[in-house]
Amino acid sequence: MKKIILSLAFLCAGIGAFAQQYVLEKTIAIPGNGGYDYAFIDQANHRLYTSHGTAVNVIDLNAGKVIGAIKDMKGVHGIAICNDLGRGFITDGKANAIVVFDIKTLSTIKTIPITGKGPDGIIYDPASKKLFAFEGDSNSAAVIDPKEMKQVATVSLPGAPEFAVTDGKGLIYNNLEDKSMLAVIDTRTMKVKHTYPLTPCGGPTGIALDKAHQRLFTVCRENKGMSVINAATGKVIETLPIGAGVDAVIYNADLKLIIASNGDGTATIFKQQDADHYTLLQTLQTKFRAKTMAMDTETHKLYFPVADFQPGTKNQLPDSFKVLVYDLK
Repeated sequence: MKKIILSLAFLCAGIGAFAQQYVLEKTIAIPGNGGYDYAFIDQANHRLYTSHGTAVNVIDLNAGKVIGAIKDMKGVHGIAICNDLGRGFITDGKANAIVVFDIKTLSTIKTIPITGKGPDGIIYDPASKKLFAFEGDSNSAAVIDPKEMKQVATVSLPGAPEFAVTDGKGLIYNNLEDKSMLAVIDTRTMKVKHTYPLTPCGGPTGIALDKAHQRLFTVCRENKGMSVINAATGKVIETLPIGAGVDAVIYNADLKLIIASNGDGTATIFKQQDADHYTLLQTLQTKFRAKTMAMDTETHKLYFPVADFQPGTKNQLPDSFKVLVYDLK
């Protein structure tokens, strides 16, 4: 009984120490129509990039307004930035290509053809100084040299890749959606080093990493859960309930928050008590199909790209694309 009382006291103290909650601050309207996917923040330049049909819209976070777009692609998904080169990289899924652009002028520099099909997510790995574009239709990842602007390798994967995260030291953790499996890629050998089952997770999408505690957070659609995983062993420690239709997840080391964005119009926010204990802090009401997001790590504001839809359908209303901005209050 004493242990239970102490645990409850610890839990309440943790919640009480973080009384703030996210509230809607404003909406930023974005011109044009088309589907939408990833959101990415270039923290150094205070810019938000949102994939949007055949373009990527760019928002100045300080001004809170659209400042331009990278256009004329076939079907965009992920965005990555290499500030030391002054270049950005976009996966054009329908063209099976990576589009390179100048981050100052937003003009296209080069289109890199890749060998796989359906490039989706893309991340930069600082250990290898390479970009990894995850090809959902080819069970592979294209490895891009951002300086030479060309594909230099392919990583074969035992399933269809979804979101991925790098530890910055030579390992990439990648969810395999169709296998409900986690693949660990060695970025020096360009090969899969380990695979781990994610049971009870089904259909994993987003993934985030707590580097200090070596904990991964994988969000899964089939069981509407977020699994906490030991990154060193691949062991699932705990699975917590979240909303339906999840896509992305974020971990913020400063606030000790884990946030899952769900397509059902909610974002599930957990407070990390320690490496293996998590408490539901808030179920944030967003909008239907606001399933991806980005966080400004300086202001801690959340940005959700979303459009309006005909009630009860997935039919998008024209000229309704926007970014919802939430702040801690």
